[in-house]
Amino acid sequence: TVIRSMVADSANHTPATFQENSGFRLNGFPSMGAWLSYGLGAETDELPAFVVLPDARGYPAGGTINWSAGFLPARHQGVAFRTRGNAIDDLFPARPIPATTEAASRDLLATLDRAHAEERKEDALTARLRGYELAGKMQLAVPRVTDLSRESRRTQEAYGLHETHTADFGRSCLLARRLIEQGVRFVQLFSGGSFGSPRINWDGHENVKENHTNEARRIDRPIAALLRDLRQRGLLDDTLVLFTTEFGRTPFTQAGATVVGTGRDHNHLGFSVWLAGAGLKPGIAHGATDEIGWKSVEDIVTWPDFHATVLHLLGIDHEKLTYYHNGIQRRLTNVHGHVIKALLA
Repeated sequence: TVIRSMVADSANHTPATFQENSGFRLNGFPSMGAWLSYGLGAETDELPAFVVLPDARGYPAGGTINWSAGFLPARHQGVAFRTRGNAIDDLFPARPIPATTEAASRDLLATLDRAHAEERKEDALTARLRGYELAGKMQLAVPRVTDLSRESRRTQEAYGLHETHTADFGRSCLLARRLIEQGVRFVQLFSGGSFGSPRINWDGHENVKENHTNEARRIDRPIAALLRDLRQRGLLDDTLVLFTTEFGRTPFTQAGATVVGTGRDHNHLGFSVWLAGAGLKPGIAHGATDEIGWKSVEDIVTWPDFHATVLHLLGIDHEKLTYYHNGIQRRLTNVHGHVIKALLA
């Protein structure tokens, strides 16, 4: 299900990425994953409700703020897993600890924590305590869910795990499917990191054809495998897949491009995203840009519209999912947004 008429409010990476993820161009607001953790709760007590899989090459513009809980309770923030090496640091002690020593240490810490919590009544402390409780369960759950060797060779090959250019994102996609199966509510994958070098992200100012071709080779096969895998397992009926970007590229050449005639600048006035899975009308293209692909002109879709529609597909009224903060009942869609009914099955 394709939307061809997206618009954003900024053509700068960081505020545009913030708006894509949180609905606002400034930091300090909860990301959509945090809102869903808050609104829907967790399906498992062994893993976080909201897991983030950053690009192994680096974080997106704005870094970890893109999966922040903002002013929501801290337990709803995204937890980043690595897709290379250990998924999470310090799951196990660096050296063996006698069981009696471990038990005594935990009992002492629990006593001190309870006393501190009763005195301070701080949300950050409560979240930290719950975080440690979750971490104890994750010591068993994370090694199990991140062990991709448990998958058949056929599945690993489908995701491109044995090929250099697809291995990184292939691991992210396969891990995302495994996390969804284990009850993680929201999994967010990033493609593109270490901004400032067009060679390792989608920011094709200098040579958009070479840049986008290389980046597409990294993700096309893993994404196709993920969609096919979800469908074959019956998971696509109640799993919503979102493929988004903070903005598109201009249809005209950017002045000063290194390779004359091949660079493209940022374009927030008209770009495309696609969705798949639960509750969507498949095989359609909604909206359109003008004849040269510069500005959205038909059935324009804003980020509040997009977020309202996503929440609707997940069973939530975007106007009722609120949190009182600084005198305002805040919500993901601020005071805007309407459900795009043309996308619904």
